[in-house]
Amino acid sequence: MLSERSVKRGGIVGALVVGNLLGGVAVASGIAVGGLLLERFGGTSLAGLGQAASVLGAAVAAVPLAGVAARHGRRRSLALGYAIAVLGGALIVGAAVVAQLVVLLAGLALFGVGQAVNLQSRYAAADGAAPGARARAMSIVIWATTIGSVAGPNLSEVADRFGRWLGLPGLTGPYVLSVVSFALAGVVVAVFLRPGARSSAPVTGDVDTGQAVGAVAALRWAAADPAARFAVVLVAVAHAMMVMVMVMTPLHMQHHGMSLQLVGVVISVHVLGMYALSPVFGWLTDRLGAVRMACAGMLMLATAVALGFVAASAAEGSALTALALTVLGLGWSASVISASALLAGTAADHVRVPLQGATDAGMNYAGAAAAALAGPILAAGGFHAVNVAAAVILVPAVAAATAAVRRNPGIPAHAGDYSAG
Repeated sequence: MLSERSVKRGGIVGALVVGNLLGGVAVASGIAVGGLLLERFGGTSLAGLGQAASVLGAAVAAVPLAGVAARHGRRRSLALGYAIAVLGGALIVGAAVVAQLVVLLAGLALFGVGQAVNLQSRYAAADGAAPGARARAMSIVIWATTIGSVAGPNLSEVADRFGRWLGLPGLTGPYVLSVVSFALAGVVVAVFLRPGARSSAPVTGDVDTGQAVGAVAALRWAAADPAARFAVVLVAVAHAMMVMVMVMTPLHMQHHGMSLQLVGVVISVHVLGMYALSPVFGWLTDRLGAVRMACAGMLMLATAVALGFVAASAAEGSALTALALTVLGLGWSASVISASALLAGTAADHVRVPLQGATDAGMNYAGAAAAALAGPILAAGGFHAVNVAAAVILVPAVAAATAAVRRNPGIPAHAGDYSAG
């Protein structure tokens, strides 16, 4: 018979899986049309600001949400984040109706909080997992985003037609779908992610750190540990590279006469790469070690931008663009899962939750900066320049990996056993 602990763990993971599936629909549906909506307001050079605002919103929310999780448990933190994202989606639709750019950017910032919630739910899955199974626990929740994230962009055209039928401006229908999906995700988390006693925090998802520190102190702690420092840097770098290339791909494709439907397909295969193989990467991380898997992730990211550079010159580049975006998604997945497992295995108890929040904040600040720069880079140098810039972003992660491996060249089998100290 299953133990009470196993039943509780199964209920927690199940709620997180359903929440991430719905959250994936919401986020991906908006991503597919966000850049196009901003381009309509202010031209190509402003197109990246939509994703920048969303990623910035996720960055700003990451630390406060981690604080709520530390004080009140994961359930309240995740449900609150989804509620904020619902408000953001409603603001986006309203801003498009009244043609207000500032309101639109504010709505996109609040909308981005939903992505922060989807990301932080992976830590909730790892809270009660054994050291040798943390990466797999996180990867199962991340994998759940696959179905929703692939479905979201492919529903864009249908949702857009539905929005027009409601009398809304073009490209706002997908955000109506996002509002509904975020609301349902929040309900699932609030109802089924049940908290338990504080004494059983690792099992229930409640966090009681006792002497927990703030985000800045947690980052100082990580700076002194090469393994933790590598994990923090890699999460930020992988996300920045992914955002920079992904957010400009729909514009690049439409500028070359490709349809919105084809854009949706390419974004779908990219998102499929981000999430579909996450259980495999989780298993490999637990089996081979987090640093080895992180280095493999960086190699995938480098390969992706090289393929993207070639695709920019191809006469018929849709297939090669889709391949580049798929490999980019795979590199993001391998990098984020391995780095997250590395953090879970190296961080001391009193800094773990604050450091997780600070890492996700840094990840999204880096993504926001990359998205903001991507539009001007595309306008100035085309898709070639976007991929070159993404390759440059990878350099700090390579340097951090070198320092971590030099400090402790013996990499154990389990990510949770790794410590650079």
